[in-house]
This record gives sequence, structure tokens and C-alpha cells, in this order.
Amino acid sequence: MIRLEVERLPSGAIPKPVWLWHSRTGLDHTEVDLAWQAFLRRFDIEHTFRMLKQTLGWTTPKLRSPEAADRWTWLLLTAYTQLRLARDLTADLRRPWEKPRPAQRLTPARVRRGFRNLRPQLTCPARVPKPSRPGPGRPTGTPNHRPASRHDVHTVTSANKQKPKHGKKTKSSNPRPRRTG
Repeated sequence: MIRLEVERLPSGAIPKPVWLWHSRTGLDHTEVDLAWQAFLRRFDIEHTFRMLKQTLGWTTPKLRSPEAADRWTWLLLTAYTQLRLARDLTADLRRPWEKPRPAQRLTPARVRRGFRNLRPQLTCPARVPKPSRPGPGRPTGTPNHRPASRHDVHTVTSANKQKPKHGKKTKSSNPRPRRTG
């Protein structure tokens, strides 16, 4: 067991000791330092995944193949890297309840807010797109003969829930009583 105590927290809250468990005994001072630093690093990683899911929409699209999911993940990681690199170039567009931060300490979500003001200042290597009309597509009334392939992701839906055994009643999840009259 490793007891981690800090003198002060950046938020000003009262610090409480944190207990960490390690499977090895007899750790020296450098290994104990490495253990608590790895514990703190875990929070950075969890916030990165949260940012990828909530702000950048990692889990939003309904991708049809594992290859497409890999491409989408790499695209998001590239966007995240761009946000990290553009920290010094954007202004801090903060919400009214957020404290101001120096440019070097902006979070990727704050950089994303200011990214729209950065775009007009950058040069664009591409030319203006040529005007064109959309393609014919599938004619109206023609059914799709190649439906999209589906991949089982093991989500529980009403169609694949286990049904109760014959004769047993299940409790309703509806809080209101059923009308019988």
C-alpha cells in the first residue's frame, strides 16, 4: 500500500490522503514516485477519451466496417493533434463561468472554440470548388438491392432481451399503475 499525501491542491480544496495499491513489495523511492505519477497520468488519458467522445464525436457515426472505424479514429486523433498544436494561435473564447487561462494552458475544447477565428488567417492550398449539379442517384421508387452490412456490437435491445420463462410475471418498469377499468 502506498499512501499519497499532498501539501496543497491547485483548487484550494482540503487535501485528503490517497491510498494506492501495488502488487509488488519492497519498492524503492523511484518506483513509488513512478506509481503515483502513473496514477495521476490516468486522469489525463480518461479526459482525452471523454473529449474525443463528447466534443469531437468519436462514437457518433454509425460506421459500417471495422476499417471505417479505424479511419475515423485516426482522423479524430489528427484533429485532436491539430487542436493541441494550435494552442498558441487561438484566442481564449471562454464561457462566462470559466476562468481565463494563458494560451499555453488552453484545453483542446477551448482551442476548438477559437479555431473558427483562426481559419480565415491561414492560407488554403486548394482552389475554390467548381460549381456542379448533383448526380442522378437512385431513381425514385427503386428499392436498394445492396443493403448495408451490419456488425453485432452486443447492445441490449428489446428484440434480443431474454424473455421470462413461461408462467412467470416480470415487474413493470413503469411507475404508474395500469388502468384496468
